[in-house]
Amino acid sequence: MTTEPAPTDLTRRPRDLVRELTGFVPEEVVAGHCADLLAGADPAVYGWLLPWLAGAPGARYPTGWAEHWPRVWAARGLLYVWADAASPAVAAGVRDPAWRVAEMCLKVARRHDLPVADDAVGLLDHELPRVRVAAARALATCGDTEHVTAVRSAGDADPDEAVRRAAARALHDLVRRLDLPGGVAGDDRRDGGSRGGSA
Repeated sequence: MTTEPAPTDLTRRPRDLVRELTGFVPEEVVAGHCADLLAGADPAVYGWLLPWLAGAPGARYPTGWAEHWPRVWAARGLLYVWADAASPAVAAGVRDPAWRVAEMCLKVARRHDLPVADDAVGLLDHELPRVRVAAARALATCGDTEHVTAVRSAGDADPDEAVRRAAARALHDLVRRLDLPGGVAGDDRRDGGSRGGSA
């Protein structure tokens, strides 16, 4: 039986709960548990951890929550704690069939600069705009020259304005980060190119 304490206030934000947990359990260990859950470990094994990752929903799981939610919560936890050993689970999570898991893993990959560009390009065609936005934003940090065309296409032709904005910004960042000729980006002014143009 685990001896880890339970959070006293389940209404607190997950960010605050996870950071509080690191006062009891080393960050690297917490990140490892999150990686295990994200990789498909039995949530029952980590029942004590779920309230720390999700507050009241985690305490109630599995009542009222689909099976993929512990993976979502685990991935989100990796926005607040990190260990490099979690990288493979996050990279695999980008390919998770549950879109919420994939979306969250894209956010984590962006935060920690993980090499998920090929899978992120594939998600530029996802049916949900919010996943496409997350994919574009991840490509801004991990994309390479071979991904520029896909990002530009999303910025030009995606039917959703939020996706077009995210892709245009990602293209701007790619051109700057990879030191590509300015013309590669086309007209990135529609996404406020002046924000980064003075650097």
